[in-house]
Amino acid sequence: MVRITAIALCLIFAGRVQADEPVDTAQSVIRAQIKAFTEDDAEAAYSFASPEIQAKFPDKRLFLDMVKRSYQHLYRPSRFAFGRAKVVGDEVVQEVLISGSDGKDWTAIYSLIRDADNNYRVSGVMMVQTAPGPEL
Repeated sequence: MVRITAIALCLIFAGRVQADEPVDTAQSVIRAQIKAFTEDDAEAAYSFASPEIQAKFPDKRLFLDMVKRSYQHLYRPSRFAFGRAKVVGDEVVQEVLISGSDGKDWTAIYSLIRDADNNYRVSGVMMVQTAPGPEL
């Protein structure tokens, strides 16, 4: 009986690790891309973009310039944290809660897909300004 329980617990934990893997991997990709943004490392930041995004911005400098213009809070966050995540097939949707350098709070909703090499790449980001909470 003890052996059956141990095997069942191993299977439960193995399933949980497999379920968390896409989210953990996606968060690692997002964290690395934000780090690349803060260091103005266009090559690294571009490497995390999906082939579709790279097709829209065939040059890493054009990509970084677009991020600077359209996603300035993501480009230079004062801090960020991961929120909710959802896995649908080969796609991970991940909330990233951002405190912008201007003091405003934002939510970036990242979409990541697996590429031909089975690596997660950022396929899109939607920025939503978060309503301020009560003053502390």
